[in-house]
Amino acid sequence: MAIILGLESSCDETAAAIVRSDRTILAHALAGQEDHHRAFGGVVPEIAARAHAELMTPLVQAALTDAGMTLDDIDAIAATAGPGLIGGVMVGLVTAKALAMATDKPLIAVNHLEGHALSPRLVDPDLEFPYLLLLVSGGHCQLLRVNGVGDYDRLATTIDDAVGEAFDKTAKILGLGFPGGPAVERAAAHGDAAAVPLPRPLKGADEPHFSFAGLKSAVLRAHETGKYRVEDIAASFQQAVVDCLLDRLTYSVDRMEPLPALVVAGGVAANGAIRTTLADFAAAQGMRFVAPPLWLCTDNGAMIAWAGAERFAAGLTDGLDFVARPRWPLDPNAAPARGAGVKA
Repeated sequence: MAIILGLESSCDETAAAIVRSDRTILAHALAGQEDHHRAFGGVVPEIAARAHAELMTPLVQAALTDAGMTLDDIDAIAATAGPGLIGGVMVGLVTAKALAMATDKPLIAVNHLEGHALSPRLVDPDLEFPYLLLLVSGGHCQLLRVNGVGDYDRLATTIDDAVGEAFDKTAKILGLGFPGGPAVERAAAHGDAAAVPLPRPLKGADEPHFSFAGLKSAVLRAHETGKYRVEDIAASFQQAVVDCLLDRLTYSVDRMEPLPALVVAGGVAANGAIRTTLADFAAAQGMRFVAPPLWLCTDNGAMIAWAGAERFAAGLTDGLDFVARPRWPLDPNAAPARGAGVKA
């Protein structure tokens, strides 16, 4: 059984984890950066990169200590190599390259999105390929058919903002604090989801893609009127997101061959309202619903180590000349989606 050290530094979470190929998480060390970015209401890339540089080495040592191991016990070193904030991605990837070079261990450059896509298989040994994946995070909103390790068909993507970005911007508009997703969900629990008339972008459209920029703008306009409680705007926004996701998911599922499981992953997958709605949808479709535990939805080192383990088992390793990538689509052959701000 292979033992993989995984490093994550794509946004504002610095993490190192050690995972064995039998799905045992031997260690997981993580440091958030909320205190670094709270005053700005969002992640500042330069500050994030500096924090990653300060935190990564101590976290690697902490993970090794917790697992009772040294680098000699590790079979390969995996790190997020993109997509993400390029400064942070470079910190993790350069650290992994240095460790791989010093120990003569294989390097595995992991697509951060593949880390999310494969993370449910870390905790669910019964989840087999293929499955339908709704990937919802701060930087991406995509629907994918997961055929296997490194094999993805993109069915839909956002043509402008990602759903997690819309949550963060809504929290900033409403003064709810950072990180935005959990703050909006907490406020929504005390609001009326029918109180504020908000749009459902692309609902009913004859195309598979997502859009959230207009919804974010509508939140700003509603707040500026002064007519609505913050909690009601939060609840109405969250319900609009749920309605959009459900409509777009229904559009695609109605036009594709049946798959045995619907999987949700990414930071926004921690939202309770979204998880409940997707579980009900899957049940109505006769599909198994799979969602990782909440801690595995947000950025973490275990998912990178596990993706590394899956790639290592498939004989997929990388050279020390692998270049960090700010953008890295899971399906590079997908047809272009309309929209100047489309996230591949």
